[in-house]
Amino acid sequence: MMEPIKLTASIVLYHTEIAPIKAIVEAFLQLPIAKHLYLIDHSANDKLKQFSSIDSAVSYHFMNANYGYGKGHNFAIQWAIEANSSYHLVLNPDIQFEATSLIRMLQKMDESPEIGLLMPKVIYPSGEIQHLCKLLPTPFDLLGRRFLPSFVKKLFQKQLLQYECRHLDYNKTMDIPNLSGCFMLMSTTALQKVGAFDPRFFMYLEDTDLSRRINSMYRTVYFPEVQIVHHYHKGSYKFNKLLVYHIQSAIKYFNKWGWLFDKYRKIKNEELKNN
Repeated sequence: MMEPIKLTASIVLYHTEIAPIKAIVEAFLQLPIAKHLYLIDHSANDKLKQFSSIDSAVSYHFMNANYGYGKGHNFAIQWAIEANSSYHLVLNPDIQFEATSLIRMLQKMDESPEIGLLMPKVIYPSGEIQHLCKLLPTPFDLLGRRFLPSFVKKLFQKQLLQYECRHLDYNKTMDIPNLSGCFMLMSTTALQKVGAFDPRFFMYLEDTDLSRRINSMYRTVYFPEVQIVHHYHKGSYKFNKLLVYHIQSAIKYFNKWGWLFDKYRKIKNEELKNN
């Protein structure tokens, strides 16, 4: 009898370099559990197809189109549910992690079935922490901090720092309603209940939207007992095309959840601000 799959994972690729993918695959294959990794390739060619034969626990899917980050992962999430996986991991291709770290996260999820989403401490290659615990965003949090001139931002420095929960202790386990999509370990039961990524978000804020929906029914937890490395590129700060995607997603997000009055956001944000 085949062992039930404990963990599935997915990476969406787009003309991604081979070396970081290979490192992730090697770390994933070290996990001493039943597992499967889906590589969803949105590139214009299948130059990464070498990963299709690397191991039976890894499958490569050339999609011949760019469906966007969330929709790409949704293919894998559906396959994970069909495979009756206990947990599904969404991660970026620019992540470095140890198999032992992921095992500890799975143990935490097993110990706490009320947790629907778990995110580890995330650091830069330099060792500096990335402040990826966030409040649920207001229009000012997303648009104001990006486009206001620096001298105006200084007037709102406290609010901007609170958005990234910098007033909280990043060395403590915390319940956070808005966690980064760079490394999301989720219960597939939770995903079945709240749904996967909203495909209307091509890129950006799909993680905020999903984290928020999971948080409405489960705990969404920042777990600093484990740390990973994220080569965070902030693409929308460098490329105008990605900036347009970011703005479009922000508009879609607030059209969905409300631009001004959002009772759930207000309650969750006040809880964290008062901690």
